[in-house]
Amino acid sequence: MILDEVKSAFSENKLAIYASIAILFVSLVLGYFLEPYLYSYFNPVVDEMTQKVQQGTIKLTFQSLFANNIQIVLSMFVFGVTCFFSAVLLGFNGFFAGYYVATTGNLLVTSLLIIPHGIFEFSSCILACASGFVLFNFIFKFLKTLHGQDDGPVRELLSISFDASFDKLKQAIILLIIASILMAIAGFVEAYLTLPIAELILNFI
Repeated sequence: MILDEVKSAFSENKLAIYASIAILFVSLVLGYFLEPYLYSYFNPVVDEMTQKVQQGTIKLTFQSLFANNIQIVLSMFVFGVTCFFSAVLLGFNGFFAGYYVATTGNLLVTSLLIIPHGIFEFSSCILACASGFVLFNFIFKFLKTLHGQDDGPVRELLSISFDASFDKLKQAIILLIIASILMAIAGFVEAYLTLPIAELILNFI
C-alpha cells in the first residue's frame, strides 16, 4: 500500500520532478561558467564560511549539516505555496554550488569532495522542489474545485474541495518525506564518509 502511494507520487508528478532536475542542472552550469563575473559577490561569502569552519564557529557535524540542509528542504516545500519561490531557492543553491566548484581550481578533488554526499543532497533538493510544485498544484486544484461548486454550506464546500484535491497534498508530503530521508543520508555521508572516500581514491591516483 505504502509502496503504491510512493510510486503514484513519482509517476503522477514526473513533470514537477523533471522541471526540478532542469532547474538544478541549468543553475549549476550557469554558476560554474559565470564564476568570473560572480567572484566579487560570492567570494566574500565563501571566505567567511571557510574561516568559520577553520575557527570552529561552524562545525561540520551530522547534526549541524542536517539541521542546515533540512531547513532548505522544508523551505522549498513551504514556498510551494507560491510555486515560483521553490524554483528560485533550488536555482540559487545550484548556482552557488556551480560557482564554488569553479573557484576551487581542481575539478577532480572538488568532485571527490562533493559527489559522495552530493548524490543524496542534490536528489533531496530536486524532490523537495518538486514537492513544493505539487503543493502548489494541490492549492490550485483546491481553489479551482471550490470556485466551480454551487452555493452551499461553507464547511461542506471546503470539505468537498479538499477531498477532491487531497491526493496532491498526500503526494507532496510523500515527496517531502523522501527528500528529508535523502538529506539525512547526505548529512551522514558528508560528516563521516566523504573525506575518507576522497582520500582513499586520491591515494590510488
